[in-house]
Amino acid sequence: MNSKYQNPKLTVDIIIETGSGIVLIERKNEPFGWALPGGFVDLGESLETAAKREAKEETSMEVELLRQFHTYSNPERDKRFHTVSTVFIGKGSGNLIPRDDAKDAKIFEIDKLPKELAFDHNEILSDYKRYINHESMETIFNIERLNDLV
Repeated sequence: MNSKYQNPKLTVDIIIETGSGIVLIERKNEPFGWALPGGFVDLGESLETAAKREAKEETSMEVELLRQFHTYSNPERDKRFHTVSTVFIGKGSGNLIPRDDAKDAKIFEIDKLPKELAFDHNEILSDYKRYINHESMETIFNIERLNDLV
């Protein structure tokens, strides 16, 4: 038995809304592909501060957080290790310039996203599409779906 306690890594992802779509980054590191900006929460940092920091580090944009959207915790969401991510929705401003872990960054119309996204970001953005189409949070994240995850 491993005597070292192992726990999931805490992360944030940010759906950055702009006038013409949402921001995705092309990852510089594995797993490769397009993804929502985001990353690990530092010790002593709030989720909100981490979300704004990660957005700025990867996109150069300032982000005003609008709401906490949902937390995704499937142990398989990141093939490298178990992560738990709280997703925020925010409004981006400033010039979009890829930095840090981002090889590229682009604004995509919500109905013209890349087919395969990294991690569970297809699921997150599917939920987001339902949200912006005015489905209630109770419908999107209903109790049956929550129980299916167990």
